[in-house]
Amino acid sequence: MQIGEAFVGEGAEAAHVNTVLGHRVGPTGTAWASALATPTAGHVPFVAVVQPGVPVQPMTLFVNKATIASDQHGRITWGAAQAGVAAGIADAVADGFVPATDLHEYCLIVAVWVDPAARDADAVFRNNRQAARDALVAGVRHTPDLRTVLDARAEPWNPYFRPGA
Repeated sequence: MQIGEAFVGEGAEAAHVNTVLGHRVGPTGTAWASALATPTAGHVPFVAVVQPGVPVQPMTLFVNKATIASDQHGRITWGAAQAGVAAGIADAVADGFVPATDLHEYCLIVAVWVDPAARDADAVFRNNRQAARDALVAGVRHTPDLRTVLDARAEPWNPYFRPGA
């Protein structure tokens, strides 16, 4: 199992993506199928597609982290963010980070944050494309390394909070 994380962009159109790549036969495959089969109000996991009827490979389950708050939020999540994620995963495969010959053996879970205040669908698409690729690559490369994490602990922050700011 390979776990990745990436944050790309600023403001409401920023993308925060987490990935879990693993074998279809095993805990990742079980989690994938269970999540698909058990949607909840505001959270409906679905298969990410590059185009209608063309699911991205490896089979990717898109899971929204933010509860769908409005029709606009739903369109941006299921439209721009989902298209960006699918394109980013396809980019990572095209770049050789997941062996194309073994794609049928893997499944991917992608948890995606789309801010309910997001309005620029093109920016959401671009940011999610880059974040999905970056997160998958980070999982494959097992990054960041421990030294990077330990060095960063002296000044923890994120786009929503900075101590003393």
